Amino acid sequence: MKVIRKIIHIDDELCNGCGNCVPSCAEGALEIVDGKARVIADFYCDGLGACLGECPTGALTIEEREADEFDEHAVEKLLTEKQKEAPSARTVLPMASGGCPSSRMMQSFGPTAAGAESGFPAATGAPAESALSHWPVQIMLVPPTAPFLKGADLLVLADCVPVAFPTLHRDFLKGKAVMMGCPKFDNTQAYIEKFAQIARHSGIRSITAVVMEVPCCAALPVIVQKGLKLAGAAIPMEEVIISVRGKILERRQVQAA
Repeated sequence: MKVIRKIIHIDDELCNGCGNCVPSCAEGALEIVDGKARVIADFYCDGLGACLGECPTGALTIEEREADEFDEHAVEKLLTEKQKEAPSARTVLPMASGGCPSSRMMQSFGPTAAGAESGFPAATGAPAESALSHWPVQIMLVPPTAPFLKGADLLVLADCVPVAFPTLHRDFLKGKAVMMGCPKFDNTQAYIEKFAQIARHSGIRSITAVVMEVPCCAALPVIVQKGLKLAGAAIPMEEVIISVRGKILERRQVQAA
């Protein structure tokens, strides 16, 4: 049934086929076809515009026109089919045509030495091991439907935390999916939409938000909470504040918004 509603419009002249919008669409409505972004069917697009902030050329906008009603059941079927087609762990997931290499997904990195369990060298002089289990890690680049988010304990980091906190891998990162960004310089509304989509589709079990003591960092846990509220999700969340000298100043449980 066709109705008048909001839906994504793609300007072919502005679209350069970079593919950045594709992973940001939690419904899987966007694909790159013949070098241009396309809405594969109107009923897959919810018209919320979470993909808008990913487009570097401004080719994506929201318009109001006659279109098929959004079909949540069709979206669930589409995402299930795409999940079945996804490559297994320890493989590199292909980018959309022309996509930035930094957004290429990888997951299930394997430990390579005895030090991997702790995130520290197994012996004096041995190289430390990373606890990172997937790629990408930037909030703007992680698709809400990324396989590594399914049922995960999510670690949300302010960009400066890994530089300031020396034992991040051992104390926070091990066993978690991680997303990081800067609430001062990045698109906060896009962040809110991203976390809302993740809450709706990924079955996140818990969230740990680790930020610096500086004022601008305080916005990041609030952004996450707003995303959860938008999705109507109540997910256990802890906020951790790190000093500029790399010490834990405070840990507290955050009540669901």
